[in-house]
This record gives sequence, structure tokens and C-alpha cells, in this order.
Amino acid sequence: MDGRRYSFLLVALALVFISMGASLAQGQGKAGNNKKAPYDAASTHYEVLKPSKKGQEMFLCLARGACNGKHLTCPSQCPERKPKKNKKNKGCFVDCSSKCEVTCKWRKPHCNGYGSLCYDPRFVGGDGVMFYFHGAKGGNFAIVSDDNLQINAHFIGTRPQGRTRDYTWVQALAVMFDRHTLVLAAKRVSQWDDSFDALIVRWDGEEVNVPTDGDAEWRAIDSDERGVVIERTDETNGVKVTVAGLVELNVKVRAIGEEENNVHNYQLPANDAFAHLETQFKFTNLTDLVEGVLGKTYQPDYISPVKRGVPMPMMGGEDKYQTPSLFSPLCKACRFKGQVNFASI
Repeated sequence: MDGRRYSFLLVALALVFISMGASLAQGQGKAGNNKKAPYDAASTHYEVLKPSKKGQEMFLCLARGACNGKHLTCPSQCPERKPKKNKKNKGCFVDCSSKCEVTCKWRKPHCNGYGSLCYDPRFVGGDGVMFYFHGAKGGNFAIVSDDNLQINAHFIGTRPQGRTRDYTWVQALAVMFDRHTLVLAAKRVSQWDDSFDALIVRWDGEEVNVPTDGDAEWRAIDSDERGVVIERTDETNGVKVTVAGLVELNVKVRAIGEEENNVHNYQLPANDAFAHLETQFKFTNLTDLVEGVLGKTYQPDYISPVKRGVPMPMMGGEDKYQTPSLFSPLCKACRFKGQVNFASI
């Protein structure tokens, strides 16, 4: 082979490799364009279409997988995702994940369901076991503490004369993740009125006004690519919070009524209705070492130590999970590795 033919062959091979590299880069570019956002939950990745002639909301699923491109329609029993009369009508829940389905559900906490926190704090753990954790009046405790998520609760309470412990309720939650803090709290009210909105929402220290009209939702615009949505589930005192890739919360504010006060002998003062939160959590991507009063019940090998078959099975751990404040991720068993921006609280 002479020098000219050899040079020609080298040039041809070089052109082939350049062409292959360009094709590969183009293919990678396409894959990158199709890549799903890091916190885009498949279950809620859909486009809202024009409702059917019967008023049933319709959706085009955009999530990757078997449900991609499928059209889903809300059942006639729950034609809307956000019914205006939430107390009487169930909402339509759209799931574009592998389930690819729509279902009718009440848009409020289910206090007997997994991950619930209600009443004089009564929990139902990730293992399905019910237990009580009383904490302490004025105390703050880590409900969940994981690598990327910390949820603390502030307890209010009272101790009637002759009692050896406090009656307590959860008045506020602080949800900490990435560099953000979301607070949900119940206002102190002397007399309860369902028409009065006693729910407080704060995002990084700033109070949030969740609209009551239109989509009745608020979206964070500075959540570092992670979708954060707060939507009303009732005209007052009820919201659903979604932090994509981490947690969903259904939250309702309620107070202690006169009958409940008398039945349990709480002996509450006349000028405080002890407004508090009822919450149900749904977690995503917890680690196997998750901690917290509720969090530890999601550990794969967890066995509940509470006594079964008694009216009020008690869970200890106040010393392990007490935090210095509602916004502190520090406790003896806490695991949170994120950054808390105290300047914005």
C-alpha cells in the first residue's frame, strides 16, 4: 500500500468515527431531552383536558411507561378532582403510574389509615399498628427524620388538677427538606367556627395565602426543581400538601368541642378551643434507617414494642426525639442531612 492510499484510508476512518460520534451525541441529546425531571412523580404527570359532555374531567397521561399517552376519565361518582362541596362529595384521584387508574376518595385525613396522626396524639404507623405518643405540653418532637426529610411537631396541651401527665395535641408541623422549611399550623382560637380559616401556612418564613377560587392551590416557585404544591381540600381548614419525591400530607384543622371536652374530662379553659392538626402522611423514598416517632415504623424490620390489646397502647421515646425547637433537625436519633435556612424562619 503506497503512502497516498494509506493517507486516504486514515482520512476515511477518521470521518467514520466523527460521524459515529456525532450520531451518538445526537442520540444522547435526544435521551436527555426525554429525561424525566428528577422530582416529577409519575402518578401526577398528566395534562388536564377539556371535560366530557357530562362534566367528567379528563386527562392525558405523560408519565413514561405503560400509561404514557393513555386517556383517563373521572368516574361519574366523582367527576372532579376538587369538588366544591368537599364534605359531601369525594374527589377524583388520577394515577398515571403503572396503576394507570382513577379512583374516588375523600380529600381529608383518614385517622385510622397508615401514616395518620390525630386526636390526643394517636398514630397509626407504617406497620399498621396504632399507638399513642403524648410528648409534652410546649414540646417539639421529630415525627420523621431521614437523610432528605425532617418533620417536627409542636405539641400544645393542658394538665388538669389531679392528672399525672399532660393532655396534648399537635398544633404545628415543620416540614424540612433541601434548603426549605414549610410550616403548617393551627391558630389559637377561643371559640370554634367552621367558617373561619384557622390554618396558617408559611414557606421559608413567609406566610402563604392559598387561594379559595380557581384551582385553589399555591405552588412554590423557588423549590430547587422539586415540585411543592398546596391545594385546598375545603373552603377552610383543609389542605393537601405535595412535596414531589418525598411526602404528601392531608391536613385538617379541628378543635375540641364541648361534648368531647366533657367526655374525656379535659377541663379545657373557656377561652381556648385547642385548635390542632389532624394529618395523614404518605411517604416516598424513605431510607431503611428512617427515624422519628412515626418514621421508625417504616423501617423494613421494625417490630412495634407497644402493648397490644389495651385501649391506649403507649409509645415512649420522648428523650430520643425531642428537638430544641420546631425548626431544629437535632435530636438524639435524628438523621437529617439537609440544610435548614434559619435566616428565613
